[in-house]
Amino acid sequence: MNATPPIADLGPLNRAREQKAWFFYDWANSAFATTIAGVLFAPYLIAVAEEAAVDGRVSVLGAGIDPDALPAFVITASTILSAIILPPLGALADRTARKKDLLAGFAWAGAAAAAVLFFMTGDNWQIGVVSFIVANLCFAASTVFNDAILPIISTESERDRVSSRGWAMGYVGGGLLLALNFVLVSFHDSFGLSQGLAVRISLLSAAVWWAAFTFIPFRGLTNHPPRAVERVEGGLVASSFGQLWSTLRELRRYPVALTFLLAYLFFNDGIQTVIAQASVFGVEELGFEQGTMLAIYLLVQFVAVGGALFFGAVARRYGAKQVILAGIAVWMLIVTAALVIPAEQLVWLIVLGVAIGVVLGGTQALARSYFSLLIPRGKEAEFFSFYHLMDRGTSWFGTLTFGIVVQVTGSFRPAVFALVIFFLVGGLLLLRVDTERGIRDAGNERPVTV
Repeated sequence: MNATPPIADLGPLNRAREQKAWFFYDWANSAFATTIAGVLFAPYLIAVAEEAAVDGRVSVLGAGIDPDALPAFVITASTILSAIILPPLGALADRTARKKDLLAGFAWAGAAAAAVLFFMTGDNWQIGVVSFIVANLCFAASTVFNDAILPIISTESERDRVSSRGWAMGYVGGGLLLALNFVLVSFHDSFGLSQGLAVRISLLSAAVWWAAFTFIPFRGLTNHPPRAVERVEGGLVASSFGQLWSTLRELRRYPVALTFLLAYLFFNDGIQTVIAQASVFGVEELGFEQGTMLAIYLLVQFVAVGGALFFGAVARRYGAKQVILAGIAVWMLIVTAALVIPAEQLVWLIVLGVAIGVVLGGTQALARSYFSLLIPRGKEAEFFSFYHLMDRGTSWFGTLTFGIVVQVTGSFRPAVFALVIFFLVGGLLLLRVDTERGIRDAGNERPVTV
């Protein structure tokens, strides 16, 4: 009697195929994060608003706003709306199999809104404000769905590697398009374009890039059925709000995940403030031209590719938590260096940019994969919505501290150094995170290295 031949386990091959497709969403959406949100939108919005200003002010809901402050208020409005919208969307995503469809739908809606920025010209600043808020909200929502797919397409032992490669792909894609747009804007005369038109084309290119490359994860990912979803009365929308309420009541069952979220709030706020204020620090305190700082921004982008991959490789040996802690220690050295770095010395600025690039990609990539170990199955999107609330909804703590110190001292150096408290508190909280217990509480399998 012939024995039945063993059936090959196609799970690893299927996961690898989906992971390759998943990488490309970081590649796709980073165009918006770098070219639009990171570099071009704010200064162009200010320039357009200044054309419409009366007595140096534009009217926003009846209030007179300085055009220089307008981008900050737009981003603040967007983050507040994110704090309201993301948790219900996360709960909805956990109750449906159509996560990749939601990812792509919000990505394409965001790209469409971003494309409208091309028509922000003359004194029509209002269209830019509305379009950016919609695009930024859709960007945030699509990122929640994207991160929620990570635990579904990778085992616990694969996640550091997969997350790190995704971040690396994002830095490559965002940096490549930004470099092309840098050439277009910097040498617009050579292309027969005005500077304004070159900026608008660059904004449009990011929207097209975002939309076009989203087709790769949309075609390559599979819609997986919900896992371990709680029974809640009502239809899909009503039951999603029911699940959100249930999760909020039961968060105390996951104290390790909560402790990590609190740690992430602090150290990520420090990271985001350094990135947001680096250009101002370089121009106003160190005396460099804006073009030089843009070149440093590009340097950071491409160094971050290697940083993400390097941190992912080290985490496979020492565990994500230990490597994140090492990254936080380097961040503390970076903000301390701001006190002593000499002005108008390009070599030291480059050294600082390289250091930022190495830890930027690594800490962000590993934070995402590490948190995925602490999430209970069936609530991936919901928990990642809370994760992104720590990322976006509270991102003004660091900038507020930065602004207060500048106001009091009149210098950017102590303002940058003041951010050391965010890394210190975040690191101390992370030390209290019991990884083994968090994995058990969430019902996940222990990876090879913790």
